[in-house]
Amino acid sequence: MEASKTQHRHFIIFKPFGCLSQFASNDSKQQSKIFLGSLHDFPEGIMAIGRLDEKSEGILLLTTDGKMSAHINSRKVEKEYYAQVDGDISTEALQELKTGVEIGFDGGKYKTKPCKAMKLEGAPDLPNRGKKIRDDRHGPTSWVSITLKEGKFRQVRKMTSAVGFPTLRLVRVRVGGIHINNMQAGDVVEVDDFGVSVV
Repeated sequence: MEASKTQHRHFIIFKPFGCLSQFASNDSKQQSKIFLGSLHDFPEGIMAIGRLDEKSEGILLLTTDGKMSAHINSRKVEKEYYAQVDGDISTEALQELKTGVEIGFDGGKYKTKPCKAMKLEGAPDLPNRGKKIRDDRHGPTSWVSITLKEGKFRQVRKMTSAVGFPTLRLVRVRVGGIHINNMQAGDVVEVDDFGVSVV
């Protein structure tokens, strides 16, 4: 058992704004994009556990272990996001996020599962983003923490938009027990494991 563990390699990265959660693309329109492979010399067989869209930032886990990837992608492991939204988010909107909202998904409608959502007291301490967000001269913004155990395509952005507060900046700050801590955009850390046991 121990021998198989040591064969796999695991990485925590802070995916920067504008980077795609993939290693290459055959799409000619994407050739000028930034890919994960430009951040580090990753081993063969590495895969991203889930994705963050191009404009989203934060923790992305990479592994050579398919079982680990499937477990973390399952609905057992929490993912926490900090979203800067357009406007001063209301108590009513937070309650809607908590209980579940209807979003468009895969050509149909999907009701999100209940989740944790709370307004943050002021802006969190995060690295500067590569592209500046508009400032409060164009109207107030606020920050909300949203913790999910699911991960539909662009789910957090669709959720905040559904309650009337579109997301301006989105950072995944935690996956399970792994926190962003003092990582900076583009940082790559290799770890022995993710502290998650796979049965």
